[in-house]
Amino acid sequence: MHKSIRVLVLHLQSSLSWVVVHLLYSTLVLLFLFVDLLFISKKIAQIESVICTICFFLIENTRFKPRSKIAFLTVSSPFEHLFLFYSTIRVKIREQTNLDGSKYMKRILLIATGGTIASVQGQFGLTPGLSPEQLATYIENDSQNSYMVDYLQLLNLDSTNMQPEHWAQIALCVAENIDAFDGFVITHGTDTMAYTAAALSYMLQHLTKPVVLTGSQVPIYEHKTDARTNLIDALHFACENVGGVYVVFNSRVIAGTRAVKMRTKSFDAFESINYPHVAQWDGYQFSYQWLPPKPTTKILQVHTELNTDIFLLKLYPGAKPEIFDHLRTLYRGIIIESFGNGGVPSLRRNLLPKIEALANAGMAIVITTQCLQEGEDLSLYEVGRRVAQNPNIILSYDMNTEAIVPKLMWTLGQMQDIQTIKRVMETPIAYDLVR
Repeated sequence: MHKSIRVLVLHLQSSLSWVVVHLLYSTLVLLFLFVDLLFISKKIAQIESVICTICFFLIENTRFKPRSKIAFLTVSSPFEHLFLFYSTIRVKIREQTNLDGSKYMKRILLIATGGTIASVQGQFGLTPGLSPEQLATYIENDSQNSYMVDYLQLLNLDSTNMQPEHWAQIALCVAENIDAFDGFVITHGTDTMAYTAAALSYMLQHLTKPVVLTGSQVPIYEHKTDARTNLIDALHFACENVGGVYVVFNSRVIAGTRAVKMRTKSFDAFESINYPHVAQWDGYQFSYQWLPPKPTTKILQVHTELNTDIFLLKLYPGAKPEIFDHLRTLYRGIIIESFGNGGVPSLRRNLLPKIEALANAGMAIVITTQCLQEGEDLSLYEVGRRVAQNPNIILSYDMNTEAIVPKLMWTLGQMQDIQTIKRVMETPIAYDLVR
């Protein structure tokens, strides 16, 4: 009996000692959290780190842990939660503050490639002529500036002249600088911006930092221009803690694979097709419609190999089947923009035999629709089902053409087997399709 009481007393002493140390540590946690909220100095941060390390070591040391298995004496969980809470808040505070107490400034790389935003009047009309440093002089009055910008003139093109090789050049530039910057802004012409955004989404996978494309409908030097707003909004979004490729235009954020230019002159030039906008800038912060998930791996995957031997064919009433005989020897893949839900003509000028022959020969044939909204559904009508019966035909679902083109180039550049190509093309990447 006396022995049992003595054992119980020892358990209580051990448990109480453990609780006292935990209470001491918890007090220190709250104290340093309060200090973090008020100010941060290098000296306090060093002292804090030493004391917290010692206390955490003592807590983890087994001789301070209760030997009793009685449930009400096992009180580690609340303190562990407190520690995790403190750690999370502390990281959030320190993300925004340097050790010397100054506000942390995100470092952004602005990669200029030309476009209307940087254009000036030339002999034959507007042509890119402003450097990124010159662009920056137009946004010096950004009152919410929380970033430092480095500048790089990578290209200086009208986006009409943007080629797939330039996509690879931009992707490699981002990859080479990924560790040195918190985010990237790419100024680009609007006409082919959507193609470039989609291409970068495939070439740069598992991005943990934002890569933002923007431009304008009117040159930045004009009085009535959208360039200044778009550039400032893009720089702000490049400071967000998200990863991936995005288009920022007219205060809206669009996933890189979902952007399509819909208007040639209006400031709201781009729309997000078949997918909601990511976020909207209200002048102070971004309001998210959906939050891009964090990548499961932090290892950036860079694959810039492309096969540009593809052809985009828009069907029209009266198209001749013989066109496919000419395409057979020139291209590795064909994207067919068909009618409605994906129907292909099968009467009079019957296109099906030629299409099936190419698909059976190993050519990548993608069926999409000329309709921007809602995508294709080859299962709905006979004119669609007949083409979908071929197991080598690639379905595009609700992808837009601006994403299909670079995705097919990218896929053909990585692999040869038609069934593998079909599987990858029909697999969602960077939010490009919903099956």
